Amino acid sequence: MKKYWKSLEELKDIQAGPETLPEPLPEFSIEGLTEEEVSNKIKSNRRDFLKTLGFSIGLAAAASSCEVPVRKAIPYLNNPEEAKPGMSLHYASTFFDGHDFCPVVVKVREGRPIKVEGNELSHITCGGTSARVQASVLNLYDSARQKHPMKNGEVAGWQQVDDEIMEKLREIAGNEGRIVILSSSVVSPSTLKVFEDFKAKYPTTEVFYYDPVSYSAIRMANKSTFDKPAIPSYRFDKAEVIVGFNCDFLGSWLSPIEFAKQYAKTREIGEDKQTMSKHYQFESYMSLTGSNADKRVAIKPSDEITVMLNLYNKIAEKSDMPLFDAAPSPVNIDEVAEDLFNHQGKSLVVSGTNDIYIQAVVNAINFLLANLGGTYNFERTLNTKKGCDQKMAKLVDDMEAGEINALILYNVNPAYDYFDVQKFTDAVKKVGLTIAISEVNDETARLAEYVCPDHHYLESWNDAEPYTGMFSLSQPTIRSLFETRQGQESLLKWAGLEPNYLEYIKKYWEENLFDKQDQYLTFHDFWIHTLQNGIYELEAETKTCPLYDFEFLGVNANELKPQKPEGLELVLYEKIGIGSGKQANNPWLQELPDPISKAVWDNYVAISPKYARENGLTQEDLVKVNGSFELPILYQPGQPYGTVSIAIGYGRQHGGKVANGLGKNVYAFSKLVNGSRQFNKGSVTLEKTGEKYPIATTQTYHSMEGRPLIRETVLDKWKADPASGNELHAINEKKRVTLYKKPVYEGFHWGLSVDLNKCIGCSACVTACQAENNIAVIGKEEVKNRRIMHWIRIDRYYSTAEPDRQGPEDIHRIEPDNPEVVHQPVMCQHCDNAPCENVCPVAATPHSKEGLNQMAYNRCIGTRYCMNNCPYRVRRFNWYRYVTNDKFDYNFNEELSRMVLNPDVTVRERGVVEKCSFCIQRIQEKKLDAKKEGRLLKDGEIKPACVQSCPTKALVFGDMNNADTMVARDMENPRMYNLLEELHTLASVGYLTKVRNKEAGHEHDDHHA
Repeated sequence: MKKYWKSLEELKDIQAGPETLPEPLPEFSIEGLTEEEVSNKIKSNRRDFLKTLGFSIGLAAAASSCEVPVRKAIPYLNNPEEAKPGMSLHYASTFFDGHDFCPVVVKVREGRPIKVEGNELSHITCGGTSARVQASVLNLYDSARQKHPMKNGEVAGWQQVDDEIMEKLREIAGNEGRIVILSSSVVSPSTLKVFEDFKAKYPTTEVFYYDPVSYSAIRMANKSTFDKPAIPSYRFDKAEVIVGFNCDFLGSWLSPIEFAKQYAKTREIGEDKQTMSKHYQFESYMSLTGSNADKRVAIKPSDEITVMLNLYNKIAEKSDMPLFDAAPSPVNIDEVAEDLFNHQGKSLVVSGTNDIYIQAVVNAINFLLANLGGTYNFERTLNTKKGCDQKMAKLVDDMEAGEINALILYNVNPAYDYFDVQKFTDAVKKVGLTIAISEVNDETARLAEYVCPDHHYLESWNDAEPYTGMFSLSQPTIRSLFETRQGQESLLKWAGLEPNYLEYIKKYWEENLFDKQDQYLTFHDFWIHTLQNGIYELEAETKTCPLYDFEFLGVNANELKPQKPEGLELVLYEKIGIGSGKQANNPWLQELPDPISKAVWDNYVAISPKYARENGLTQEDLVKVNGSFELPILYQPGQPYGTVSIAIGYGRQHGGKVANGLGKNVYAFSKLVNGSRQFNKGSVTLEKTGEKYPIATTQTYHSMEGRPLIRETVLDKWKADPASGNELHAINEKKRVTLYKKPVYEGFHWGLSVDLNKCIGCSACVTACQAENNIAVIGKEEVKNRRIMHWIRIDRYYSTAEPDRQGPEDIHRIEPDNPEVVHQPVMCQHCDNAPCENVCPVAATPHSKEGLNQMAYNRCIGTRYCMNNCPYRVRRFNWYRYVTNDKFDYNFNEELSRMVLNPDVTVRERGVVEKCSFCIQRIQEKKLDAKKEGRLLKDGEIKPACVQSCPTKALVFGDMNNADTMVARDMENPRMYNLLEELHTLASVGYLTKVRNKEAGHEHDDHHA
């Protein structure tokens, strides 16, 4: 039997067995305070209570007599024709920050962009987004943005800055001095043309690309083995067997939104689809991708090349191809090799390690399996991640030697995220002219002589070609908030060209793309149509599959030998929210629980619980890492023994008031190995300081006390019985006895279904809900007090097979070394027999005629009876006023950042309960649209924020009364069940049982090295 647990504390209760009950909660508690602590703080009696009551009433009366703050409203002088008060406008655009890419549609209210959604017309992402894409709209209103051009740290005018820069550039070019543009990866074809025009004006100009998280080894390996220095298209949707090596392709690798969409297609099952992909994952830390694998194998980073070579040799033996010397594999790979060989042309092997030789072995395996042209093809190549680590290192050496005369830093921050910050910082000081084109006066911009503030992408015109032949456009959705200028216009100005980037883009498209289409007679029509859609895609060119050059690995056989570092092996990784650290000043992302650890507001040293116990390390111990800086210990089930993992993206010094001082910067632990920057080739020592550092986590919030909330089965059993794993549903249906009449809804009855097979736990829905519904950020201390405000949470459950008990000594045999993981989104269940509704003394929790549990904020007096009576723990309480409160100095506390608030959703005050509303404002909007147009609502037309943001389409919303809707069909699926359905709450949210692609009898296989 499987046991599910959310934290190591819950696991201890399971290990102790049913004989030992958990300690009872204190009889009286206020959010974690014991009765003694409360009495010590309050020490109140009846007289004190009456005094306090009288004072409070007097204070309220005094406050009500005070003058209301003046709020100014400036009317339009000439109202734009398309602007209607209370109505939103939508603009197609493109999000790309040098790291992440996504075609988007921007919602604008009264001239303010307030929400970002995916563009459903894009064949890359099909409307999906990520947490970082959803949060990008808040960056527009960031007070840390650079507001004026600067010279030597002082505010300057654009005219002065332009004149001085142009004069210095002319002088340097006249003396044949070297001018360098150091840029993040650029996917904009018109921007590349700007670079060419700039080089034409200043012929000594060179362009270098820099990626803090680089994958240059993929391009290098493809050049060496296929003679194609490009990143191919990976088609997970065509793969029946997927094998990943340290590759978080669902979380952070290359194009995770696209890959999540493709991956989810292979996990769909139903009457007309009886198969699903088989996913193996070999990795050195518990990643989002690993948590979704059918079989996850924990390995050390130094073992990756050994396992891969053994896998290659097993396949090569069957294909009569050359073999390579390899040490014995530390883990069994027979099943993986057999599965791959049996699915030639329909399998895919990927690695996220930035090493040319590992990527060359990956290419060899895919070549042997005949995957080229199918799951791995060069018909379209990826244009992101253009950085070359070798060239970047050579550039820094040249700067240090005084060989660079001018350096233009465009959307890069190597003074924070380079592996040798001190060397880069010293080298910049030896460059004659330094210019930073940046949105923020960050760690690198502060080193430059001139800072030229760039527009936010929502203020900009731009284009993009993320894959060859797949184009998208960006357009401004608001006039620039500050005295900023788009980076391309700055370069055009300095090149002596007209700095009108819109006209520049249009000219480029007319000359290079208009003649490739035959639908429109005039360029104007073509441009307007493309701008409205946001995308333009050409047919992919059919290319012959390249042949693999085995000589490369043969010549470099010595490089294939594993290098075993001394001490604990280190893995650096990107968190789903913070990523590389570029958006570290975004409070939505800082307070987003990590999908695996559920920690917020910090990075930490994740370590195997077994290793920690053996070495006397306890949770939250503050340790000195390599004798340089201190971080807390976090027990992470699934972390390989003898390894640690630490997230990058923290330790900012000049990122903004939210980012500064949070966590530690660990980029210095990355190394340049085999010509590429690698994040898993280091080792560390840990030294206890004797102190503790609290980590704010949400993993033990709202415990369900061991009740069967996760239901799962394996594919073979599901094929034999579609209700496999969901037997309790039929039992609970038979047991239902109630005094209540079952509600009948004559009109709509809204419901939501969640497919646990497709939910990967990416948390895009959490951030989307926060942006849509004006949910407050409360900070680390309040999260520690268990008061996080998110309306939707994603419960992460570990599961381990319970051993057969033959004696008392067996109760401790459940080990958390490599558990399986399930992600389960939980929001208000909108029960038809809602326990929360009939306990409210002021009727603030009514039930609508369409099956929604509503919240009347003006009625709520904060008794929290509804919260106590909710078995799902999905209601939130405003303990403080989070708006205009200096103690919560986040986006609600500034006039600028409050521009992101959705005017369709009330901002809640102190003492009010709030919860998921199924985005009632969206429901009403679409109902009114259909009424005005005299038609019926279409299935799928109404999409709550969580549904619309999901990259895997795991969530489906609609009318359960209409049998033709997708949600109604899901509710009749044999896999469908409700949480705690034995309580007969009649929840309107249903879950489809998770199905793993394992053979019957191997449900609980556990693999680790």
